[in-house]
Amino acid sequence: MKITVVYDNEVRGVGLRKGHGFSALIEDGGVPPLLFDAGADGPTLLHNMKELNIDPRNIGTIVISHAHDDHTGGLSEILSINEIADLYLPSSFKRTLSGRKVTEVKGPVQLCENMFSTGELEGVEQSLALNTAKGVFVLTGCAHSGMEVILAAAARLGELYGIAGGFHGFHDFKLFKGLSLVCPCHCTKYKQEIRDLFGDRALQCGVGSVIRL
Repeated sequence: MKITVVYDNEVRGVGLRKGHGFSALIEDGGVPPLLFDAGADGPTLLHNMKELNIDPRNIGTIVISHAHDDHTGGLSEILSINEIADLYLPSSFKRTLSGRKVTEVKGPVQLCENMFSTGELEGVEQSLALNTAKGVFVLTGCAHSGMEVILAAAARLGELYGIAGGFHGFHDFKLFKGLSLVCPCHCTKYKQEIRDLFGDRALQCGVGSVIRL
């Protein structure tokens, strides 16, 4: 399984553009790619996809973590190009997307092989739980629903291996004690503290970052 960050507050490659938002593409064998969140604006998202050799027309599933603009801003541009993707939106997402197959997410749901939504936790946000050979890897948008709640929901699939995404002001780092990989992105307030605490287990996040699982 391969996770590529395509929108983030930082960049990790020449020619890529940063922005206040988050988006990541997940690829897993023969399953069509899954896009998690859509950044804050379409032009930046599409530019980064082009630079990273990602064809938005091939995306098979789009999952939006929550309804904030920094995670939904590029959605309309992606949908104008991609006519096949199934959409999984949290029930708190109130926009109407006419003519598209939309699944309103409340409880846990399997998105495709090895990829699951935690369900909309605390009525505000869904995260992803990815079933890999190394264990369950968690992908968050902003962790508004609370890190303890997110990790507990993902752990229902099995032993947790790692986590990436936006953590906002989360700082109860003992919850990450058993994780082998931590990648703080986007809105995470305590990025440097996480890197200092977890050393080689902490990855720097930015547009162009790739996590292989």
